[in-house]
Amino acid sequence: MKPRVVLLSRTRYALPLSPSLERKFAALRERFDLRVLATAADGRAHDDGTFRLVRRLPALDGPLFWLLLPFRLRSLEREHGTQVVVAQSPYEAALARLACTRAKVVVEVHGDWRTATRLYGSTLRRGLAPLADALGRWGICQADGVRTVSPYTSSIVRAVGVEPTAEFAAFMDLELFLGPPVPLPPTPAALFVGVLERYKNIDGLARAWRLAAQRAPGAQLRIVGRGSLRSVVERLVHDLPAQTTWTERLSQEEVARALDAATCLVLPSRSEGLGRVIVEAALRGRGVVAMRVGGIRDLVEDGVNGVLVDTEEELANALVRVLEDRQLAERLGAGARHTVEPWLASPGQFADRMAELVQPYTAPG
Repeated sequence: MKPRVVLLSRTRYALPLSPSLERKFAALRERFDLRVLATAADGRAHDDGTFRLVRRLPALDGPLFWLLLPFRLRSLEREHGTQVVVAQSPYEAALARLACTRAKVVVEVHGDWRTATRLYGSTLRRGLAPLADALGRWGICQADGVRTVSPYTSSIVRAVGVEPTAEFAAFMDLELFLGPPVPLPPTPAALFVGVLERYKNIDGLARAWRLAAQRAPGAQLRIVGRGSLRSVVERLVHDLPAQTTWTERLSQEEVARALDAATCLVLPSRSEGLGRVIVEAALRGRGVVAMRVGGIRDLVEDGVNGVLVDTEEELANALVRVLEDRQLAERLGAGARHTVEPWLASPGQFADRMAELVQPYTAPG
């Protein structure tokens, strides 16, 4: 019999799945009797036999999702006979433990869980930081196993006194990024792709670009993303319309084309677990200008495949250097592909690693 596994997350899924996600979950279904408990992107409840997606509530959707999660998990466990719950963050892991299920709990740590209340969404979240920090730490300490995604995330787990069970990256469907890189564009351009939230430091990027744009008048910044700090981007586009463009959302194929049209990627994050977009940029032969934080340091080697900085002023200076020096940009791009090879995995390889992760908790006896 296949191990009976539930993947538990706050992620919003749309059914039918995108081709990318379908490849991932098809590989997981080959190895597990799989259920996924998450939320519905369209706000309506769905259950297709694999995905149980809960509806969006008309009021207090976030708080009620977490409050109801233990009860929903217990109901699913009774139906499914779940052996292992794989929780996507320490918060889900803590609530899975509070559900008092008989299943083992494995928690995934994709980044610093403490940023959820400090660097994301409304500033009102900061009042919940002490409680959320304690809950996340407890979720990690009480889990039966811990999977991290990078040396950085392993280090923050060890800092709370827990040794990770396994370390491997989340599945990244990179098929659209694997073709041969194209030459750098004639017009120097930096590309940002990410949510417009404090943890991505979009406000810091806006300040740095105001400095850089004056010194590189022929350069462009393209921003791709949406989030609670959209007003920061709106002001930047208004103030520097000739040098700044903004697109709220792109498909994977469009992101690949946007990278081809860029000289470099810029990632000014205040916190980062790994940085998938760095891998995507490297595959397209583009270096990165980034802050020296978190898992960015696991992917970017300063002077080899990117430039790492510590302040907004240094970020502005680095953007000017890379955008104005085509030879430097080409050298960073040429060094990028080899540095990301260890992070590449097929859907089957990812599913095999997941199977190894849960095997100790599903083996007879």
